[in-house]
Amino acid sequence: MLAGKKVFLIISGGIAAYKSLDLIRRLQDQGATVRCCLTANAKEFVTPMAVSALSRGPVYMDQFSLKDESEMGHIELSRQADLLVVAPATANILARMAAGIADELATTLLLATDKPVLAAPAMNVRMWTHAATQANVATLKSRGILFVGPGEGPMACNEYGPGRLAEVPEIVAAIAAALDPRRPLAGKRAVVTSGPTVEPIDPVRFIANRSSGKQGHAIAAALAALGAEVTLVSGPTALADPEGVTVAHVESAREMLAACQAALPADVAVCAAAVADWGVDGIATQKIKKEPGGAPPSIRLVPNPDILATLSAPGAARPRLVVGFAAETENLIAHAQAKRARKGCDWIVANDVSIGTGTFGGDANQVTLITETGSDAWPALDKRAVAARLADRIAEALS
Repeated sequence: MLAGKKVFLIISGGIAAYKSLDLIRRLQDQGATVRCCLTANAKEFVTPMAVSALSRGPVYMDQFSLKDESEMGHIELSRQADLLVVAPATANILARMAAGIADELATTLLLATDKPVLAAPAMNVRMWTHAATQANVATLKSRGILFVGPGEGPMACNEYGPGRLAEVPEIVAAIAAALDPRRPLAGKRAVVTSGPTVEPIDPVRFIANRSSGKQGHAIAAALAALGAEVTLVSGPTALADPEGVTVAHVESAREMLAACQAALPADVAVCAAAVADWGVDGIATQKIKKEPGGAPPSIRLVPNPDILATLSAPGAARPRLVVGFAAETENLIAHAQAKRARKGCDWIVANDVSIGTGTFGGDANQVTLITETGSDAWPALDKRAVAARLADRIAEALS
């Protein structure tokens, strides 16, 4: 995928710098040549010797090195690469990039380059959400700097939230997308469903489920990164809308189906939402009151429309590829295979959502991709990495 590509990796000083060693190896496995630059602070987290050994070349650190400058000036160094990658990108280096400061070799290279730059932020949650950091990111994006991540989850500082370095497979996928001007899904249209649906009982009560929408949102972002024109149909979540994606916010299953149909025609539909199977018959127009000593009210449930089966049904509007999800708590593969046959979709992504797996609401997922030719069990991955892998498979299928 990256054969012959030259990646210049700038490693800045954060605890996530250790993951840059894995990133170097993964890029080389895909055929890329990797040269590296360490900031002064990065040397406190990874050693130049380790980076040099893995990258199989010199590590650049000193802006005023007579040896390095005589062999290759720093301006030329920044222009021989196909892409500059800053991973991890700390709040400090993002601020210096936004201000145009060239106070050491890494920032000088970033200011002097005429090649695209991809940043993978990694920092404490409060630093990431600080107004100064968000303003710097907005400035850099307006200048064409590409971003991957950050993810959300537990951090080394014992806090939880957005700010984690994107998983290495996700960074590799973002690098591949940045280096491929063709973008394998360019010109393709995708519809992705995400999150739960909310089925009202009365104006204040509803039936829902524990879906966070993290997997569906990540899939929408991954398809967009590969060039697809994506419509994300999302039930109520606490997540920000993915960049570069058209989002339709809905609540009920009926609203979700209508939004999906409005987004057709499409080349691929990925139904990752946890759609409620039943809605309430006869929704109360006023809040149901609790009467002292009275019996609880009875609620009659009626089937909701089957979004996956509807999109999978033969006809002119059917997407070329329809992918469903099977969230199961037992007999995972058997139930998922039966669901694929019953719904008429092309693929099913099966995942275990039993209590204790942490799948619902968590950042990791372990899935098995089921197609007409068999099943492929994937290792446990960050949900963004699952999304990147699935997007690659979709791109292959539609090519």
